Amino acid sequence: MNYSIPDINLKALFLGDKGENVDLFKEILLKMVDEHVGWRQNYMPQDLPVITPFDKSSKSFQDTADHMRSVFNVLSSKLRSESLPWHTAGRFWGHMNSETLMPSIIAYTAAMLWNGNNVAYESSPGTSQMEEEVGHEIAKLMSYKAGESWGHICADGSIANLEGLWYARNIKSLPLAIKEVVPEAVAGKSEWELLNMSTEEIMDLTEKLADHMDEIKAKSARGGNNLQKLGKWLIPQTKHYSWLKAGDIIGIGLDQVEAIDVDSEYRMDIEKLEKRIRELAEQNIPVLGVVGVVGSTEEGQIDHIDKIIELREKLAKEGIYYYVHIDAAYGGYARAIFLDENDEFIEYNKIDEVYKKHNIFTDMKLKDEWLTEDIYNSFKAISKAESVTIDPHKMGYIPYSAGAIAIRDIRMREAISYFATYVFEKGADIPALLGAYILEGSKAGATAAAVWTAHKVLPLNVTGYGKLMGASIEGAYRFYNFLKDKKFTVGDKTIVLHPLTKPDFNMVDYVFNEEGNTDLERMNKLNHDFFDYASYVKGGLYSNEFITSHTDFAIPDYGNSPLEFVKSLGFTNEEWDRAGKVTILRACALSPYAHDAETFEEYAGKIEKAMQNKLEKIYMYEMN
Repeated sequence: MNYSIPDINLKALFLGDKGENVDLFKEILLKMVDEHVGWRQNYMPQDLPVITPFDKSSKSFQDTADHMRSVFNVLSSKLRSESLPWHTAGRFWGHMNSETLMPSIIAYTAAMLWNGNNVAYESSPGTSQMEEEVGHEIAKLMSYKAGESWGHICADGSIANLEGLWYARNIKSLPLAIKEVVPEAVAGKSEWELLNMSTEEIMDLTEKLADHMDEIKAKSARGGNNLQKLGKWLIPQTKHYSWLKAGDIIGIGLDQVEAIDVDSEYRMDIEKLEKRIRELAEQNIPVLGVVGVVGSTEEGQIDHIDKIIELREKLAKEGIYYYVHIDAAYGGYARAIFLDENDEFIEYNKIDEVYKKHNIFTDMKLKDEWLTEDIYNSFKAISKAESVTIDPHKMGYIPYSAGAIAIRDIRMREAISYFATYVFEKGADIPALLGAYILEGSKAGATAAAVWTAHKVLPLNVTGYGKLMGASIEGAYRFYNFLKDKKFTVGDKTIVLHPLTKPDFNMVDYVFNEEGNTDLERMNKLNHDFFDYASYVKGGLYSNEFITSHTDFAIPDYGNSPLEFVKSLGFTNEEWDRAGKVTILRACALSPYAHDAETFEEYAGKIEKAMQNKLEKIYMYEMN
């Protein structure tokens, strides 16, 4: 069904900082509840109600209802007093949480009344069809070819990353299994050549050997065969910790998961990547795959995906091939800002024209400050990766938990498939035997409904999600510019704010330091103390006027990549080696409101005052 998409006004899609849209929220939610109850009433109308008026009038019924009301009073109290104000227009600059799309909240709530399990189509045909549609939409967002690609929703980015490694492990092990089962199909190929076949070559070969696939899969990595031969899984130092868990769980082992240095902008160093791959090749160790990150969780930075792909093409001519997975759990939805109303990737020299047409930025100077050809080329090259992780519950502004994965070649599914006859029948004429191709054994249909509805309200291009991504990026740059070289006077101290780096996306990292301070541990303590007062630790939740997040960039994880920043603040190499880390304050700028100049300016003064107050508390109680 096609929907007429209006000129989207983001303020109509959220409950609002002060619940301004509560009437619209109640109207649609109550309509969905009424229609669900109507469905129950009209199903087999000859059946009499099982809860009678006599039941309702009994003392035990009334007591139970009152007990339930009392429990909900306690629940409400706990939620109101122990929850963070993600929704605020300008007070929360911290973790990856934000105001959630009202359409997705309502859809999730409504679909929960049906409680579908999308692993089994027979228990959830409606939401299973929605998930099938969502999977194709996510694949289209990555510019994968329609009809040849696939995707699905999963619990989160960690599960999606695990599935990405699962695909790579099984696919790259298939040629060795083929040599054992159907040796004539790979006659003349050495083991090195088999381990460096491209994904497309392997899929073409397995398609020809479909009649042997059960036996081939049994001899693949699935059976525990040749795991140590598959080689290294290379990730950037900015990797999410889920990759270590994935390497452990999937059986290749943590020793095979290796971090490549990032540069001073916290993007994978491509020269060091190439150097390491060549070193491994000299030792006859293949590379199972390389992970490029689009939106690192601690910096929001974007790896040079185009250069990772270009390097693969270059090395492939030398007989070296690696699987590429993009961990875009955080930044994947931002690809919508690069797709025009026809879902085509916008030419770089036409971006300003398209953005002005669709009102993507209120201030094009901030767009110019953000969008470089490096960022543009990285997002464009995602289409050449085998698989992509993307989290609707991050930049999709959808309730937890909703991760997702998309694969470029739908044939890849066969390498990880399992069929349970009590859940689905192989070859059945239904949209997708979802449970056969995923890790989870049960999954909420409500999540699919939430994502599906959000995508219908906000298409995955400049007419929909592009506006929301633009608002978030613009808000981030307003905050970034607000922080630059801002100074605070506390007693006889001058405290200066220093942003870490220009954001590739919407994450703004920064530090406070005393003017003239050359003790890195003292600066780290100041920033950790600030976090304490700007969080639940000492600042409380309900009345905290500025909330942020923090992290440590430590030598065991980051090597010397933070050294350039640390030295720019006046610290020496020796001081860096002594402290061994730098403590960073971290703001994920997801607010759909802070892009507006007047709204941001209204809060900027409040933020500055709140920062001043927290610094005064620190120096009164902590730093002396």
